[in-house]
Amino acid sequence: MNHRSKWADAVAANPGHSSWYVERFRQMAAGGADLVGEARLIDAMNARAATILDAGCGPGRHAGHLHAAGHTVVGIDLDPVLIEAAEQDFPGPRYLVGDLTHVTLPPDAPQSFDAILCAGNVMGFLHPATRRPVLAQFARWLNPEGRAVIGYGAGRGYDFAEFFADAEASGLALHQAYSTWDLRPYTEGSGFLVAVLGRA
Repeated sequence: MNHRSKWADAVAANPGHSSWYVERFRQMAAGGADLVGEARLIDAMNARAATILDAGCGPGRHAGHLHAAGHTVVGIDLDPVLIEAAEQDFPGPRYLVGDLTHVTLPPDAPQSFDAILCAGNVMGFLHPATRRPVLAQFARWLNPEGRAVIGYGAGRGYDFAEFFADAEASGLALHQAYSTWDLRPYTEGSGFLVAVLGRA
């Protein structure tokens, strides 16, 4: 059965998609755009030298920022082009090419995490059949007091109410919900969700 993600579908339809994405963010960074607000939030939520997983790390800007702040960071992405760019532009974290539904962490990498960051609309790219398995994987990876911070936008085929139900069914408890990465309140009708979750 094909449970391929929307990202994989986009790459299959346009083999240059990943390289375009990498160059787009390189140009934005060169132009002075603030691209690490999500990472700053994760840094502020954790003590120095925390273990942090960047789930769907893309070309590595968040993982790189968190590594530079002194954390032990693992970045996972299914796209080898993005991982290659991450290793080139933001060396330091441990980067892995893998699917979040069934990736195995190597023995020399952390096996559990103080924080999981899942930004960049990763949840919206997942195939519906893999959403709960990915969330359950997050729950297994979290330390007992760890927190997963997941952000994605509305209009991506994954209703926020459905996400909340999936998270609960997957062993995660919602701690807080916001509508932006700078922690503005979440309300019904918000166009974006930033959910802070822990192990149930």
